[in-house]
Amino acid sequence: MRVLMVSTEYPPLLGGVGRYTANLTLALRKAGIHVEVVCDGPGGQYSGLAPTNTRNSEVLLRIVEEAKPDVVHVQFEPGLYGLILDSKNPKKSGTYIDSFYKECTTPIVTTFHTAYKFEQWMSMAAVIKKTGRTGRVGIPARAAVKTWKHFLNYRAFNELNREKLRRSRAGICFSRYLSKRIGGGNVIYHGAEPAVPEPIDKESARASLSLPAEKRIAIAVGFMTITKGWDMLRNMHLPEGWIIVVNSSRSHYNVETLEAKFDGDRIVDLHRGHLSERDFSLLLFSADAVLLPYKVTAGSGVMFDALGHGIPFVSARLDFFREFAELGLGVTAKRTARDFSKALHVLDRNYDQYSDAVRSFRSKLKWDCVATQHIEVYRSVVKADLKKKER
Repeated sequence: MRVLMVSTEYPPLLGGVGRYTANLTLALRKAGIHVEVVCDGPGGQYSGLAPTNTRNSEVLLRIVEEAKPDVVHVQFEPGLYGLILDSKNPKKSGTYIDSFYKECTTPIVTTFHTAYKFEQWMSMAAVIKKTGRTGRVGIPARAAVKTWKHFLNYRAFNELNREKLRRSRAGICFSRYLSKRIGGGNVIYHGAEPAVPEPIDKESARASLSLPAEKRIAIAVGFMTITKGWDMLRNMHLPEGWIIVVNSSRSHYNVETLEAKFDGDRIVDLHRGHLSERDFSLLLFSADAVLLPYKVTAGSGVMFDALGHGIPFVSARLDFFREFAELGLGVTAKRTARDFSKALHVLDRNYDQYSDAVRSFRSKLKWDCVATQHIEVYRSVVKADLKKKER
């Protein structure tokens, strides 16, 4: 079977979608599937797609004709293909990959990475670039325009996902929450496995990163953006013997000028920037919990990575996180320092219970398991396509 994997974001470009796509591609190849990648840059077998390329559909149709895959698998994060929100007529909103879905005759499988409820969608309007042609003086005007665009285009944004699902032979989501928001799709969890051989003890992992051996550690790690909500970490009241370890980095598409100052006795900032797969894995093995005080999320690769390393979480009470908290894998709380502190105390008092649940769950995130589920989807799609052609 030949699969054409599509994601503008792909290593060496940084980003969660690209990292996920690369790991999935590797797992599929190990399972015997012929996978070729289309991306923005030198990482794949084909290039030419980009968030700013208005001809993405034309480029991808040409590549499909050349590669002749059995299945085209699109990792659909609207912004990675050029999300255009019209401030006057939401019917004109869309992405530069929309016409590809209408014209492609090869079966399409789509993995959906983003869907929001109204409150989260509107809060995304708060992310405003602090520099530019109008400088800081123009921020209020830009914020007003962006807020209006978001308000007007909430239905249009959701329709982009629903349209892709209708035009795909199958959809894939990382959670029941995401499937419900989109209106369907197979639930296949985001894969997550350590990048260092197991077993590895906490003492060795911490020594490699110069972290204290005697403390319990809660980590906050990832791209430094407004939506991460890390500002409240400074005001948390930690259980006895706990510290917070922070490590942030900037992605190639960051537009926010945030300054993070976390140094102190209770919060340690690694100041390591982007971590290699090995160091990221060592950091997770060093930790006892992961903190996810996100203001907005449709899904969290960091949460899956933590679970894949056997670590429970404390998160904001967003629907995505609540789904996994209901499985006993972590604790959710209102996004305040006081409530987050209470949640971490709950986790501390019942740590063995949560840790046991995570250890039982983590096998579901192994990449060979994730690849097997994808292959089943591909085979069902190809089989249905053959039947359709025979009629």
